[in-house]
Amino acid sequence: QVRLAESGGGLVQAGGSLRLSCAASGNIYSINAMGWYRQFPGKERELVATATRGGNTYYADSVKGRFTISRDNAENTVDLQMNILKFEDTAVYYCNAGIRPQGSIYYSTFWGQGTQVTVSA
Repeated sequence: QVRLAESGGGLVQAGGSLRLSCAASGNIYSINAMGWYRQFPGKERELVATATRGGNTYYADSVKGRFTISRDNAENTVDLQMNILKFEDTAVYYCNAGIRPQGSIYYSTFWGQGTQVTVSA
């Protein structure tokens, strides 16, 4: 059983910082991309940032220069450092990973349970 466990959400004032962490565990053979999505009320999930196994990163325009994604391939973790937070960053943040489980030849998409980030104006 593969699982993504998130931590680090919470309440912060505008201009502040939060760090989200996500750890993949279980019967994992390999992990492809790992990243973070967020979902605003009534909206679809949107990509925030992603990191490939080789270290390439991608950021949504709305977070460039403020958020930094980092990944530890040995530990199967991915973090999102969020600085200069804005009210409009308030959302539920989800960890995402493309994982090939042990015994499988396919990669599947796995999601964390979500963590609330609330930025007060």
